[in-house]
Amino acid sequence: MKRLEDYVRTIPDFPEPGIMFRDVTTVIQDPDGFRLAVDTMADLVKDLDYDVVVGAESRGFIFGAPLAYNNNKSFVLIRKKGKLPCETVEESYELEYGTATIEMHKDSIKPGDKVLVVDDLIATGGTTEAMCKLIEKLGGETVGVVVLMELAGLKGREKLSCPLFAAITYEGK
Repeated sequence: MKRLEDYVRTIPDFPEPGIMFRDVTTVIQDPDGFRLAVDTMADLVKDLDYDVVVGAESRGFIFGAPLAYNNNKSFVLIRKKGKLPCETVEESYELEYGTATIEMHKDSIKPGDKVLVVDDLIATGGTTEAMCKLIEKLGGETVGVVVLMELAGLKGREKLSCPLFAAITYEGK
């Protein structure tokens, strides 16, 4: 039986020299890899008490929606600024070169909701930290973050005030 890591394609020197790019597309293109990824992530948070699953555009949708569905939870979208049609709250955060802004509908999280954040990857933690801040703005509590891959060398985990669960951890960048 293949391990989850066996489904991840590593592309050296992309997008720049010295970077080892971890490609999630090879995981989700393979039915066994995709099932293993979702099942592994679900198993990591099986004892976590949460009401709502939140996923960020776009790969957070891929892994978050099946987790929400399988556990009979609602699923909330976080999108890039300007993509949601109703009243939103927003959070800006730093990128390597500039800033980005994400939004979620103002009525998507209720005060007191316990929220699980799902994404494909945590690197520096900027996007994940911004998602948690959005949840807090609406009165929710982020009780955990689950990702397919963690790039531990970039120390994104250190920006979080809740537990991080990673199906795969790469020690480098």
